[in-house]
Amino acid sequence: DAPSARLERARARVDLAVICMLLDAGAGPAWHYKDQPGARSLSRSEGLSVAGLRWWASGALSSDPHQPCRADACGLERVLTADLGLALQVAEANPLVGLEARANRLRQLALALKSCPDVYGRPDAPGLLRPGHLIDTLFRLSPTGKVHVDQILSLLLHTLGHVWPGRHEQNGQPIGDCWPHPDAPGGWLPFHQFAQSLTCSLLEPLEDAGLTVSGLDELTGLPDCRNGGLLLDLGLLQARDRAFHTTRWAVDAEPIVEWRALTVAILDHLAEAVRSELGLAPAQLPLVRLQEGGSWAAGRQIAQAKRPGGSPPLHLDSDGTACG
Repeated sequence: DAPSARLERARARVDLAVICMLLDAGAGPAWHYKDQPGARSLSRSEGLSVAGLRWWASGALSSDPHQPCRADACGLERVLTADLGLALQVAEANPLVGLEARANRLRQLALALKSCPDVYGRPDAPGLLRPGHLIDTLFRLSPTGKVHVDQILSLLLHTLGHVWPGRHEQNGQPIGDCWPHPDAPGGWLPFHQFAQSLTCSLLEPLEDAGLTVSGLDELTGLPDCRNGGLLLDLGLLQARDRAFHTTRWAVDAEPIVEWRALTVAILDHLAEAVRSELGLAPAQLPLVRLQEGGSWAAGRQIAQAKRPGGSPPLHLDSDGTACG
């Protein structure tokens, strides 16, 4: 019937969003993707998103050949790096940075789904674990269909932390995209870029399922290479040391943690300035929308104008957290 078809469509869109988010890390300047022969080449996040869509739709991540547009634990745990390379058109002449890491993250997602059957399973289908069942969990937790954004973010943070093994832990639990800095209160700066970005990507499918999400302006700006690169390229942020732009940094390096923290803070000020100019309240123009319709596109365009291939204005060895 129509309601069940609507719900299944929304589950599929959640599956797809999670897969595309996990594929979307720095691709490197040489990689590109052609959706079909003769089509223009797509690179970086745009290319990875289209490639992820095609791969997911092929049924490669579903355990049921009769339900190809799905990603479930059984399908994800069998992902091979070679198969992912074929799907992303990786070749000697078309290298992709971090191919093995991407395949490993998808297999780690399978483990995360299996470790949280209460979130990613359904009572009527206990053996089917998929990201899309997050919708069913939210309806179970909020029978009225009204969900605050922090409920979504909290679920993602608590259930998907193991997708990135080897990160910092506290009390035996991974703390995700949270990094030490000597001047931070408590010594740590939390960003949770992936979880917040994924929360934004899930808003439309959740609303399509019939959920109403409030509190969007409580999400922070995303300290990624599009937003943070835009601030560097415009001169709103300036490095104290010119070597900042030529050094290859680890994601936990102190200058990178500072750059990301300043990006979050300045985005708040930019949002206030834009709202003031347009006469809008935060609820009418949350930072989520300002990024989607403004800072991300501007960051990409300015990077394309300044550097061949649109590379960011700094070099980062990222694990998919800080650059995309």
